Order: sequence, then structure tokens, then C-alpha cells
Amino acid sequence: MSYTTAQVRSLTPIRETIESRAELQPDLRDVFLCHAWDDRKGPAKELHDSLVASGVKVWFSEKDLALGVPMMRAIDKGLANSRIGLVLVTPAMLARLPKEGIADKELSALLAGNQLIPIAHNTTYDELRNVSPLLASRTGLDTAEDSMAVVAEKIAELVAL
Repeated sequence: MSYTTAQVRSLTPIRETIESRAELQPDLRDVFLCHAWDDRKGPAKELHDSLVASGVKVWFSEKDLALGVPMMRAIDKGLANSRIGLVLVTPAMLARLPKEGIADKELSALLAGNQLIPIAHNTTYDELRNVSPLLASRTGLDTAEDSMAVVAEKIAELVAL
């Protein structure tokens, strides 16, 4: 697996967070997948399926949010029980961020520490910077550079203990 210099620079602190959280809480899921609601059956499902196929334990609302369970409480538990978070940055996510919905709350929790990897898909970090400079300051991965499957493999390698 090859990484750009920017990817190594941005993913190294995330790896340190993974290792320390795994030592303290070995039963955590690997990642929490944050995505726009409109992407749940498209790119978010594709990323989820690629991650699972790569051996990553993923919290994904489409799979882990049970009917009748209070959504915010389930998300809170998902965040607490995951080592890191991934945010799938798509045009739909860019449209949702200014509205301060559920994804905004998830991102606020993940931005608090070195626990967040943005994954740009069908958008750019420049477009993200126009909506969320703080989130755009976290360099991550981009499906314009790597396929969704390769992105999932990089995440799997990152979270492997």
C-alpha cells in the first residue's frame, strides 16, 4: 500500500489515537462512519461494505440503528464505542453541514481529538473548506486519488492492531 506524504502526515496522529484507545478499551469497534442521510444507500453503503470486506469493524447507522431506539442516544453510544470516526464528505454532506443536523453533532464530537478522517468523494477539500474550514483542516483520503476499495484497505491497515 502506498501513501502520499500528506496522507502519512495526517494519518500518523490517528494511528497513535487508535493504539492508545485500543490499549485502554480493547473491545471498541474500529470506526464510526459519519455520512449524510442521502448517501446511506449509495456511497456510504459502498464504503461500509468495502470496509467490512477489508476486516474493519464499522458502526454504520443503516446497520446499527435499531427501529424504535432513540437515534441520538444510539449515535452517542456508537461514537463512544469506536476508536476513530470517518466522515464521508460528499456533495450531500456539504449541503447538510450548514444546517447543523445530526452529522454536525457527530463531527463536533470527533473533531475534539485526533479521531477523525475525512474521506472526500465526488467533491474536493477546497469545496469542503468553503463550508467547514475546521473539518477541511484535517487532511484525509480522497476517492479521486484512490478507489473506494483502496481507501477501505488503507483504513483497514491503519486500524489493524
